[in-house]
Amino acid sequence: MLTCIIRYQIDSAKKAQFEEYARNWGQAIPRCGADLVGYYAPHEGSSTLAYGIYNIESLAAYEAYRTRLAADPLGQENYDFAQQERFILREDRTFLRLASAPHG
Repeated sequence: MLTCIIRYQIDSAKKAQFEEYARNWGQAIPRCGADLVGYYAPHEGSSTLAYGIYNIESLAAYEAYRTRLAADPLGQENYDFAQQERFILREDRTFLRLASAPHG
């Protein structure tokens, strides 16, 4: 199992747009095959850092998931929304695997 962490730099004046974007992914990502942990918007401290976190079985599963997400109507709308509103200034993806036992 891999965890994908997306680090966003967003326009601090467009936090509401990012939150709408996050809510849309909350529907589309699970439907397309990834286990969404959540999207996180700035609250205290930095006003420009936000995160999206989800789990995926493997990099091969990630490629198939991305294809489904790109074809998903809400996914397409959300990509277009981000392009039109320009609230994402930078986006970086990191894939991690759990190296310790889960806490419990």
